[in-house]
Amino acid sequence: HGANASANLYSLLQTCSVNGIDGYRYLRALFTALPNAKTAEDYAALLPWNIDLSNG
Repeated sequence: HGANASANLYSLLQTCSVNGIDGYRYLRALFTALPNAKTAEDYAALLPWNIDLSNG
């Protein structure tokens, strides 16, 4: 399970890199907003290219 979790995290950070997004700022914003996500639209808004990083 740990290897799968690591692969998912590395994949997410590589997606940030490919899209020119600071992975650290993205993860900070993600972990702040994630507990409030309830709907599919909420989760879609947390994708690296959708999330607002202006407050991070």
